[in-house]
Amino acid sequence: MAADSAEGTSPDPSEAGQAADDLARFDTGVAHPARIYDYWLGGKDNFAADRAAGEAVMAARPTVVRDIRANRAFMQRAVAYLAHDAGIRQFLDIGTGIPTSPNVHEIAQEIAPDARIVYADNDPIVLAYARALLTGTRDGATDYVDADLRDPDKILDHARRTLDFGRPIAVQLIGMLHLISDDEDPYGIAARLMADVPSGSYLVVTHPASDVDAEVVAEGARRYNASSSTAQTRRDQAEVTRLLDGLELVEPGVVQAHRWRPAHGLDVSSYEVSCWVGIGRKP
Repeated sequence: MAADSAEGTSPDPSEAGQAADDLARFDTGVAHPARIYDYWLGGKDNFAADRAAGEAVMAARPTVVRDIRANRAFMQRAVAYLAHDAGIRQFLDIGTGIPTSPNVHEIAQEIAPDARIVYADNDPIVLAYARALLTGTRDGATDYVDADLRDPDKILDHARRTLDFGRPIAVQLIGMLHLISDDEDPYGIAARLMADVPSGSYLVVTHPASDVDAEVVAEGARRYNASSSTAQTRRDQAEVTRLLDGLELVEPGVVQAHRWRPAHGLDVSSYEVSCWVGIGRKP
């Protein structure tokens, strides 16, 4: 989908046909991370296998929905911080998931109408919805690349069509790197993505924690891995912090999702969220 589409514009009929082709590519009988996540967020774009997988995790870990929503709320605060406080006008969001409003472009372009956003994901259902829903403002742009995080070069090459790699870019890995096993080198992938963006760019990371409610989340992960098409690898705070090596950590550093710059007066001390988050700036 390419770039500048005005608000209120009707979807291109050709895109509807392409969406149908995309949807024909996926197997609804196997649970998929994006659709399980959609179910936990209260969405409707999921199937029986996704709901069954989600319910199995919830039975072992009743707080999973709260944790997932805390992760989503952090994303929204992070984008607002980057667009408003840090002056970022370009976002590369990898692992977009099924669009759930407000999305990155909606938050960023409300603050800065000229913001440009590239989304990347490799789930056909995400691609189908992205073509129809992820439209930009008149002054800004959105684009979408069908690519796997394990192929960062493809993502970067496509992103150059919309983003200016001579200006700072916020690279976002929201709830993605736990789907990359240690053997697949999540640290190398993060470093590769940041190697191509200029000084002043940011990396935003969220990651399920292995060291918060450790026994409960380990059982939840076991059940998730038993039914999902992609296994997860939970990591502890030190391992998540390592993903931001070489970057200047934005205060308050790597913390639980609900404790990163919460809204004034919000109670964040009386409960735990099994998700580490952090933002780093490339010097």
